[in-house]
Amino acid sequence: MDATDKRILRLLQENAGLSLADLASCVGLSTTPVWRRVKALEEAGVIVKRTTLLDAGKLGLGVTVFVGVRTNQHTAEWLERFAAAVASYPEVTEVHRLSGETDYLLKVVVADIQGYDRFYKKLIAIGGMTDVSSSFAMEQIKYTTALPIE
Repeated sequence: MDATDKRILRLLQENAGLSLADLASCVGLSTTPVWRRVKALEEAGVIVKRTTLLDAGKLGLGVTVFVGVRTNQHTAEWLERFAAAVASYPEVTEVHRLSGETDYLLKVVVADIQGYDRFYKKLIAIGGMTDVSSSFAMEQIKYTTALPIE
């Protein structure tokens, strides 16, 4: 990956809707070489997918909750069941397996406290958790999906 590929990636992270012509103009190449580079980055798995970011608050989803899950179930079977369940819940936007005291961290987006309570009941129905702790985000200070490409 050279400097031009990295520039293309930075530009696409800012605006995945850029046309090939605009992208080419920004990096100083014609459209065909830029198209080839983008295709190569996709085939290499560097570009995973292109998406649209939405404003959760404007969609009535004003509550973000970070949910820490602890379990004493460390089998492949339990992890598979847990992962499949949380992946199927649209409220869950991220799931991370952690080291340390908390085993899993979920980012959950809901409309209100009642929405979170409904989600919480679905979550604990999975079973096998020894602790579920919820931290409600009071303010979003920074949000980006852009990775720091040097």
